[in-house]
Amino acid sequence: MKLVAFVGNDKENWGQITALINRMESDDIIIVQNKDVEGFPMTSKCKLISIDTSKPLAELKHLLIEKIKPILSGDFEVALSLASGNGKEHMALIAALLNVPVGVKIAVYTKEGVQFIT
Repeated sequence: MKLVAFVGNDKENWGQITALINRMESDDIIIVQNKDVEGFPMTSKCKLISIDTSKPLAELKHLLIEKIKPILSGDFEVALSLASGNGKEHMALIAALLNVPVGVKIAVYTKEGVQFIT
């Protein structure tokens, strides 16, 4: 299962995503990142999608569909981290994933390890 994670400007939440990247068994990791973000640590398994989150929500959704659909073609579901970012960014990403279409399992890293809260 691929991991899709949004990385926003809120660096205090990056640890949650980094823990998922390092501990989740995943075929590929897709990092959707605000174009202004710098310094997020990625591994060789990460594919970066950089977007301008100042655009309107509907436009963000369409941009994400264009960029994500080729990567996720043939996938049934993805693990999704929304630990970073804001509501508008999250809505655009969820809408894009549902339009691919793929199922979504919300992934979090806890004291017990990787968990799915869906």
